[in-house]
Amino acid sequence: LESHLARLTFGCLAPCGYPFSDLELHLSKGSMASNDFASVAMQFVQHYYNTFDTNRNGLAPLYGEASMLTFEDAQFKGVQQIMQKLNSLQFQQIRHQVIKVDSQPSVNNGILVFVTGTLMVDNEANPLKFAQVFHLQPNAQGGGYYCFNDLFRLNIG
Repeated sequence: LESHLARLTFGCLAPCGYPFSDLELHLSKGSMASNDFASVAMQFVQHYYNTFDTNRNGLAPLYGEASMLTFEDAQFKGVQQIMQKLNSLQFQQIRHQVIKVDSQPSVNNGILVFVTGTLMVDNEANPLKFAQVFHLQPNAQGGGYYCFNDLFRLNIG
């Protein structure tokens, strides 16, 4: 049975030079079954926001050099620019509460992930609503996924 499973992890391998993270999931080789992409998406979301809330620098392995982040109206390309933006955010503490995760398979065995939720920032009493879209792509070498596209928007107004 083990020979029929592919080891998939979140993180970028080879082209971006970062090792895989410790988060792993076993899926059948070939195209994903209907529930597999949803399971990968949910595990990615849990890992991403837990890492964001506790160790923002730990997000670097989830991106590659071709990755792009759109944060509100600004765009950042590549691991270095994305991490500079994420580390420049002006808060000391943050806690994401995910309300809903929707996902779909995309071309080349990728996964689209749409997240809505709330943010608790520092000592603010009122949560902020947000929406975020991730486009996960399989790593070119080996198994696993990395975040090719990341779009973030606060829902204000």
